[in-house]
Amino acid sequence: MKLFIDLYTDEDVDVLVADLLRGRGFDVLTTREAQQLGRNDADQLAYATAGQRAFVTHNRADFEALGQAYLELGQMHYGIIIAVRRPPYQIIERLLRILNAVTADELINQTRYI
Repeated sequence: MKLFIDLYTDEDVDVLVADLLRGRGFDVLTTREAQQLGRNDADQLAYATAGQRAFVTHNRADFEALGQAYLELGQMHYGIIIAVRRPPYQIIERLLRILNAVTADELINQTRYI
């Protein structure tokens, strides 16, 4: 059983979000750090899944569809968190609600909206 959620942030998410979460002790990897900038959405979710990380993005339409495709194909992902574009501190506040209330195992194959 895995308790703590590790995150992978899409390139459209402000890097300050990752920095602020790290300051609170969370394991966060950005697309830039992973040298995955410019990859397509399916590759990004596959990368997050390979690293057992939940994926944080602002790209609702594409990642709703990808999450649904994973379910239909019987594939597993470690969670998709879709954030409305807001200032980084507001995104952090909403992310922390999930990170402090949901285990990594509970987020598997889930799509959450913040």
